[in-house]
Amino acid sequence: MSLKKKLGLGLASAALGLALVGGGTYAYFSDTEVTNNTFSAGTLDLAVNPTTIIDVDNIKPGDWMNRSFELENIGSLDISTIELSTDYTVSDAQEDNNEDFGDHIRVNFFWNEDKALAGPLSPDQVAFQTTLSDLQSMSPDTVANNIFLPWFEEEAGLVSGNSDTLYVQFEFVDNGEDQNEFQGDSLELEWTFEAMQTEGESR
Repeated sequence: MSLKKKLGLGLASAALGLALVGGGTYAYFSDTEVTNNTFSAGTLDLAVNPTTIIDVDNIKPGDWMNRSFELENIGSLDISTIELSTDYTVSDAQEDNNEDFGDHIRVNFFWNEDKALAGPLSPDQVAFQTTLSDLQSMSPDTVANNIFLPWFEEEAGLVSGNSDTLYVQFEFVDNGEDQNEFQGDSLELEWTFEAMQTEGESR
């Protein structure tokens, strides 16, 4: 073996030895702890009772129908708003009827008695009224606080485990004119209540 090869081999062996020695100098103490963490989402669950608020037949102009229903928060999260969406279909008994039956059905919403600690101000007091046809383009908050008596008011929304009882009146408005075109008509009303969560908060 030539001198040049012997020197190269010696240098390689020395470098390997230094690497092994150097690697040994990085030893250190260590300790490990493990944490177990959980994220559990709450539930937003709204119940409406009864599920059929009104089912009436044989009505005539001038008739009114008082009904009540309960919105209950059966979830674990508080509800900030419950928006009402309205949709309906009309079956005309007469082919030449161009009038919308929903234009002639007025909806009178009474005060939400659960938003006033003293109870309803008056059993006949109307908080808001509109027709079914106009209500289709609205999304009123059914659990809003709009009684305007701050010393009696409950906060808006619906706390987990609580319920609100709402009173509503449907009226087949007698407009004092010929309404024969509505004889035999029927209207299928669908009300959808959409509950929304409250804002996020530090937990």
